[in-house]
Amino acid sequence: MIRHIVMWKFKDCAQGLSREENIQKVKTMLEALPDKIDFIREMQVQVNVNPKEGMFDAVLISTFDSLEDVGRYRVHPEHKKISSYVALIKENRASVDYEF
Repeated sequence: MIRHIVMWKFKDCAQGLSREENIQKVKTMLEALPDKIDFIREMQVQVNVNPKEGMFDAVLISTFDSLEDVGRYRVHPEHKKISSYVALIKENRASVDYEF
């Protein structure tokens, strides 16, 4: 099993929405993916509650059977729609994939 974790720091304002609005929009979009991509085993999206400077705003924690499935996820059209939007609204991104 592979755990795929991604964290984002969003711009204060982007695409006509505030940081908070974009966080919620991306959260909703991501949470809909397991119904559209059957090889996602688990997925949760959490919003940072710590206002400390330098923290990331949101985290995606997802589980796949293999690295190949993570690769399939990255190029899936439904995921690419979200990635394209996030590219416009993010300041920073970090990710890690690990086996468990």
